[in-house]
Amino acid sequence: MSKEESKKNLLLVEGNNDRHVIWALCEKFELPNTFEVIDSGGINELKKRLNIELKSKADAIGIIIDADMDLNARWDSIKEILTSHHFILPGTFPKDGLIETNVSKKKTVGVWIMPDNNSNGMLEDFISFLIPKEDQLLPAVHSTLSDIENKQLSKYLPIHKAKATIHTWLAWQESPGTPMGQSITKRYLTTDEATCMKLVDWMRKLFNN
Repeated sequence: MSKEESKKNLLLVEGNNDRHVIWALCEKFELPNTFEVIDSGGINELKKRLNIELKSKADAIGIIIDADMDLNARWDSIKEILTSHHFILPGTFPKDGLIETNVSKKKTVGVWIMPDNNSNGMLEDFISFLIPKEDQLLPAVHSTLSDIENKQLSKYLPIHKAKATIHTWLAWQESPGTPMGQSITKRYLTTDEATCMKLVDWMRKLFNN
């Protein structure tokens, strides 16, 4: 992608795992190379970058963030930034993701809140949707994690259980420890799941693909 193209359309994500998952989905669904995916290095840096890019020459800016423990609070923090740049936003966050255009500034912004714009959680929760329904390892993962939790051996926080689940599941694949993005490429994960299709459709609409 040329520097000129990268300035026109940007997709800001929280971290490297998010970026590789998006790259894998773009490759899988053959999305045109019309936007740059930027690892912001965390939610706070992403919000700073968003505020800067809303003043830039970028035509379309998308952000993908985790809801974590409170989707509404996370959306409120982003909404505050967008309204300060005169975007008119809906009262409730759209379940298919947000896409709004400021006509006077000729700028479009998109927001997707992991995992599904409707639930608390994070990237790993989204990835869990992509585990094939017929998979027989996932119940064993749940059983194993429940066992160590009952024995008070687990070190992870409750909010990070999705991370523990997904990375345990990935550790038990043919190539143990395959990163999430590569797991899409290797087809350990399915991509014909409804939420995944919504995310891809959101990217297509946002970047006119």
